[in-house]
Amino acid sequence: MTRAKPEDDEYWNRSKLKAFTFDDEDDEFSRLKESKRTVNSLVMDDDDEEDDFEKVSWSGEPVGSISWSVKETASSNRSGSEQGFPKIDTTSSLSKQGSGYSLSSLFRAKSKSGGFPSFSESFSETSIRTYAPELRKPKSDRKNFVSDLSPEETVRRMQKGRAYSLEKFRSLQDKLLLLDEAVALYDGNVIAAVLIYLKTSLNKEILFRELMSRDVALRHYVHYLKEMGEQKLLVELLKALGRTEDMALMQYKEHLGIKDEGRRRDFLKSCLSLPFSQDDATHVQDHYELLERQIIIEASDKKADGEIFKKFPRKASILNMPIITTLYYSCFYHYGESEGTYSSPANIRKTFRISEKQYILTALGARAKLKLWFDVDSLFNTKNWLGYTKKKSPIGFHKVVDILHKNNAPISVPQFLY
Repeated sequence: MTRAKPEDDEYWNRSKLKAFTFDDEDDEFSRLKESKRTVNSLVMDDDDEEDDFEKVSWSGEPVGSISWSVKETASSNRSGSEQGFPKIDTTSSLSKQGSGYSLSSLFRAKSKSGGFPSFSESFSETSIRTYAPELRKPKSDRKNFVSDLSPEETVRRMQKGRAYSLEKFRSLQDKLLLLDEAVALYDGNVIAAVLIYLKTSLNKEILFRELMSRDVALRHYVHYLKEMGEQKLLVELLKALGRTEDMALMQYKEHLGIKDEGRRRDFLKSCLSLPFSQDDATHVQDHYELLERQIIIEASDKKADGEIFKKFPRKASILNMPIITTLYYSCFYHYGESEGTYSSPANIRKTFRISEKQYILTALGARAKLKLWFDVDSLFNTKNWLGYTKKKSPIGFHKVVDILHKNNAPISVPQFLY
């Protein structure tokens, strides 16, 4: 291998791009360590730096002073408001010369007397007072439009669901005019609202007298009393109107709210003297006698220990039951008793005028339930004028056979019917 020329060695030794050698100390890592030592030697103490240097802003004011803080806060608020809301130009309404005071001037400046100015002195300029907000007027100074409305305007506001007041209508004439306007509007809700106000503000005799000549308002008032369950006031109204039969029926209806049977019986007895029509009077009379009979039968059967009560225990009370249910109960537990007893089926049939057809159907169902086929056969036995017995049914034998079949009657039973 040939030896390198001397000029080649001189070139490589003078070139900035030196080759890497393990013996070379002037490498990149060594230069970095040297730079770090140089920087550390230039670091100064914090206390000395604060004494020698003073931080200032771009405007030349010392950083940390009061005026600098105020301006920084204002600039930050401006930047935030510009992002959320559009910028509004206020230079035409409020001149910059009027705001010559700053927070720093309040602490640095002195008043004419030599001391620091007060806040009242600082903000006593005319330009500042001009833009103070105007206080709202108190509500007492406003005109009360609701109380100044006429009856016609009031009912129209009521119909539209707007605010209104009826307290201003205090005289009888104004109240009746208000009622007439409500009726003329043909709105049931408005009429009911006005009637409720008149009910609370007028004597009932005066109200009844005025309603006599106003049929539409009267019908609404009667319906309102029925819906609210004010039976006593409704009875007084009907009595004042001369509608005695309606008054009697409304008073009779009050028995529905009485739970105790003894008190209900006494109340029905007091209703017998009311001026009912002939048919209604008969119905009330029967209701009273039936309840009285049921109370007697219930008290007696509670203590009964007969064979039929042991074999077929009672499942419910007979109180307040209809007449047909009472007859079925009597045919089931008291069949064959003499007509003089309250629980006798014959007595019940005669007292409450039950038809033969209804009686046969009820008695047939009760005796067939007990499987007493002899009693079933006797229901259809009749005698002619010669004394001969024959079978006769007012309900048709096909219905009789149907009832017997539902109660699993034997085949020999229908043969008695022919």
